[in-house]
Amino acid sequence: REVGGDFVKVTSLARGTEDPHFVDPKPSFIRVLNQADALVEGGADLEIGWLPPLVDNARNPKILAGAPGRIVMSRGIALLDVPAGGVDRSQGDVHAAGNPHFALDPANGRIMASTLANAFARLDPANAAQFKTNAENFATRLDAKLADWARIAAPWRGAKVITYHKSFEYFAQRFGFEIVGQIEPKPGIEPSPAHISSLVTQWKGKSVKLVWMEPNRSRKTPEFVANAIGATVVVLPILVGGAEKAPDYFSLFDHNLAEIAAAMK
Repeated sequence: REVGGDFVKVTSLARGTEDPHFVDPKPSFIRVLNQADALVEGGADLEIGWLPPLVDNARNPKILAGAPGRIVMSRGIALLDVPAGGVDRSQGDVHAAGNPHFALDPANGRIMASTLANAFARLDPANAAQFKTNAENFATRLDAKLADWARIAAPWRGAKVITYHKSFEYFAQRFGFEIVGQIEPKPGIEPSPAHISSLVTQWKGKSVKLVWMEPNRSRKTPEFVANAIGATVVVLPILVGGAEKAPDYFSLFDHNLAEIAAAMK
């Protein structure tokens, strides 16, 4: 919406409160995809569990892989957690291309906006200049907010954090937090009592301040871990719309940093 302006009509298949790995593929999505001029996907296999069958059934050549209307947002992003060797199911939900939650580093928003502007220009050359201007305006606003967010996060630089899933690596790297463990023993694998016991034993009394979790997770296990080690649970949306106060990309980071600030008082 920021880049396309009045020239695009945006429909989101995934809600901000959902796990983007496991979106419920409703039949109505097929009709939406059939009529789409463009499909914007996160890439790095973020939606691999549910999106490809929908695209196949939509029978829309405009949005097939490699078509001009298939816009992959991971292009140009320096991905974290790229596996050194092969990937197999014993490693859990590990992505061969790297960690797909790159949008949680707001600096990557500049690259994402440019990717969209270039793709929209190919699809609608008559309005290419406007798409470029919109992306540049978005980047200017983002640069100003990046400075504000860095200042807000500065007092907590180096704070230790446990997360539920490997969703927050980019966010932590941008704002100087140290992720020391995950509640999941492997990405996408639910924790066993033995893993939780080991996590508590390892970090009890060692100044872990926060346990971060996504809004779609149950609070039971994160609360248990946090209480056992003397930390505070903070629910942080990883997508726009994941909280009432996060309706757009800028407010997503405003909200998350405000939640962390409240927990660190």
